[in-house]
Amino acid sequence: MFPLVAVGKAIVLGSIAVALVVTVAAGCGSGSSPEVGAGPDGTPDPVLVAGRAVYVDRCSSCHDADGSGTGDGPRLNRGRLLQAYSDPAGAVAVVAEGRDRMPAFGGVLTADEIDAVLRYINEVL
Repeated sequence: MFPLVAVGKAIVLGSIAVALVVTVAAGCGSGSSPEVGAGPDGTPDPVLVAGRAVYVDRCSSCHDADGSGTGDGPRLNRGRLLQAYSDPAGAVAVVAEGRDRMPAFGGVLTADEIDAVLRYINEVL
């Protein structure tokens, strides 16, 4: 009978662990990053599409999918980035070189990728 109790406890603990992982994952982020809308020609701007891909891959884990910020990264959406860095060179420097808790991405992202993600943040988020 003892092995059945141990197995039962393992199943209950496993179920609790799965439920905890699902709950934590659901609480991280507010969903997906906004898609890039179609431009005047009926297709999305390829630079903004590339910027979204970089944002999803490199930025959303700290700044949230919609740019609303998390405990790890400040809010970037609703023009916040433009307010903080009216000169685009300042924002480029922060992404490339890092600052405070923001890691440097200059060795990871190309200049075109940095420009694309900053455009995505400023124009879509």
